[in-house]
Amino acid sequence: MKKKPRSVAGDRRMLRDLILPKLGKRKVEDVTRSEISRLHASLQKTPYQANRVLALLSKMFSLAERWGVRPDHSNPCRHVQKFRERKRTRFLSGEELARLGAELAASEGRGLALPVAAFRLLVLTGCRRGEILALRWSEVDLERGCLQLTDSKTGPKVVPLGAAAVALLAALPRDGGNPYVLPGEKPGTHLTDIGKAWQRLRRRAGLRDVRLHDLRHSFASVGAAAGLGLPILGAILGHQQPSTTARYAHLADDPLRAAADRISAEIAAALGGQPGGEVIPFKKP
Repeated sequence: MKKKPRSVAGDRRMLRDLILPKLGKRKVEDVTRSEISRLHASLQKTPYQANRVLALLSKMFSLAERWGVRPDHSNPCRHVQKFRERKRTRFLSGEELARLGAELAASEGRGLALPVAAFRLLVLTGCRRGEILALRWSEVDLERGCLQLTDSKTGPKVVPLGAAAVALLAALPRDGGNPYVLPGEKPGTHLTDIGKAWQRLRRRAGLRDVRLHDLRHSFASVGAAAGLGLPILGAILGHQQPSTTARYAHLADDPLRAAADRISAEIAAALGGQPGGEVIPFKKP
């Protein structure tokens, strides 16, 4: 399976910035496990990145074995233990969403219409950043209320749209010479640099720790808290593995408890002789 362009770009950055400065002068056949361990250990403050570097190196040395550059079973990345990664899942509360909405409206007046449209689409659809930035008008089906993505992290997929997302897309201007929903500065390109705009916006909204990807988490958390089943939520988000959606399972506790309260209230009312009426508290014997 070929890597996505964004993944290739990330691999090149790791090679340029982290791997080649330490191993660039070494011959492939001479690199040892201790060298790999030292490189990995030097990145311990960023465990996620350290593990990605280790994975990239392991793949490279596996290919070296396949191509006969190194002997079989000589991959120096073997037995180098990965760092434990702490997965971070940040959701916006209702109050935080209100602050975000106010700042989005204010930012539109500062000439940031396109970045603001991108942020709104991210939180209203649960799509990934790359899916929204590279979205083409040919993939937007307003009549059926969906996005028909020809490509994504998990391949082609259909993203159902809520009424708010449909209204937003319908209101966006179209550039007849540009196929993208969010056009870039150069003809025929799409918007790419929204990171700086997001940093300024989140700072003004008092959401300094919120990443762009957390907008996707927030979409999912609202869906889970509304009582949507995890299979449905996973289908909307395009998750391939149920375990990926399972991180939101605990957010369904409150709706379930509310449903249980309603059921027990109805039963208590019936037992008290008033079906469908208010709950009559049980008296202590």
